[in-house]
Amino acid sequence: MKITAIRLDRMRIPLDPPFLAAWDPVPRRWFGATLVRVETDEGVTGVGSGGTMDGFAPYEELFLGRDPRQIVRHVQTIETIGFHVGRYWPLEAALWDIAGKLSGQPVAVLFGGARASLPAYASFGELKSPAERADSVVAAREAGFRAVKIRISRADVASGVAAVRAAREAVGDGVEIMVDLNQWWRMPGDISPALDAASVRRLASELRDLGVLWLEEPLPAGEVDGMRMLREQTGIRVAGGEMARTPAELLDVISAGALDVVQPDAVLAVGMLRARTVGEVALLRHHWFTPHTWTDGLGLIANLHLVAGVGGGPYVEFPYDPPGWTEQRRDFFLAAPVRIDSGGCLQVPAGPGLGVQIDEDAVSHWALP
Repeated sequence: MKITAIRLDRMRIPLDPPFLAAWDPVPRRWFGATLVRVETDEGVTGVGSGGTMDGFAPYEELFLGRDPRQIVRHVQTIETIGFHVGRYWPLEAALWDIAGKLSGQPVAVLFGGARASLPAYASFGELKSPAERADSVVAAREAGFRAVKIRISRADVASGVAAVRAAREAVGDGVEIMVDLNQWWRMPGDISPALDAASVRRLASELRDLGVLWLEEPLPAGEVDGMRMLREQTGIRVAGGEMARTPAELLDVISAGALDVVQPDAVLAVGMLRARTVGEVALLRHHWFTPHTWTDGLGLIANLHLVAGVGGGPYVEFPYDPPGWTEQRRDFFLAAPVRIDSGGCLQVPAGPGLGVQIDEDAVSHWALP
């Protein structure tokens, strides 16, 4: 079997300006989606998504004519490309889709088959007033979620803490609350100062008293000692690693005792194969492993297969913040949006490979020129 073609369908995500402005005042193609299709000479096609794949064309020839089942070789090739340009991990997801289709098994089974479903937490994206955020947490609970994550801006920590407090008062102890400070990585062009360690320590203490399950990305990526001390001095769980550039970076942070919750995104950070290794190491050392999933529905599904395969948890991230970010918008090019079940869990697709179907009409409708 050989790879005969790699097709990239680039699309515009159907989002409203208010939601985009919450992330970047000058929205760029970061908010686009690219569907990767790896075609073979035996008629099996794998699909993947989660990044723009910009700049990939000159490197396509490194994969054409090769066996798609030689995934380790392809991962090593993607890593060499990533040293110079982008991280093309959606391509690897498409290769695993092929492997699953050839074996007749879900990718989660190929990764170990530890779990068939995982509880999902509603991961909010916008910055909202305390009253608005409390209402959204109540609405998420009514929709079936038993855990949520609230984003706090380092530019207005007081409002963020107020939103967490309002949410806790609204739902009591019946809903777990996580908090994301988003200091590990930056949007392009964001050179504003990070919140300093002393301020983060005070914040962590307040959040601990509010029963927050974990504090995500409290410090920039290189502040390993600071994250370890934050855990030790406040007792709060520290999460991070969603956009780490290498497996070594993640393994070093785990070894240093800086993280309780390890979160590499399989289609944005280090790929599925490497994230599996990181996840297994984290679990063997009694940490939590639950990847970041803020890309699109297919990226979410790839990460679900990964975390369910190795037996991670206790939750899987479910990007959700209506009305700005809904299942329909996130999963716009899938034949059916990904939803939680009546118990608040995400079920691993039972079909072979990643187990998804593409809505070709949506791909055409939202195609970029």
